[in-house]
Amino acid sequence: MFYVIATGGKQYLVKTGNTLKVEKLLVETGKEAIFDKVLLTANEDGTEVKIGTPYLEGVSVNAEVLLQGRAEKIRVVKYKRKVRYTRVQGHRQPFTKIKIK
Repeated sequence: MFYVIATGGKQYLVKTGNTLKVEKLLVETGKEAIFDKVLLTANEDGTEVKIGTPYLEGVSVNAEVLLQGRAEKIRVVKYKRKVRYTRVQGHRQPFTKIKIK
């Protein structure tokens, strides 16, 4: 079965056994996260497609939380020529690594 779930302002196409990184969830490592905002379900051959308006009722996707972490640092640089203005800032985005059950 394929599912399209919504979490963290994004949509993900998932199926059983997938591992993916999503925006940080407030669930401890090793616990189970439940995604109840399911937009679509379908069989692997594309039959039995169910589309929600906007979400399907009574359908949820369970996932195991594998890791809570932070992504690699990115550098944000602001620069204006001729006025000697330079600012460098770093950012590490928090994420949660999950495995779909």
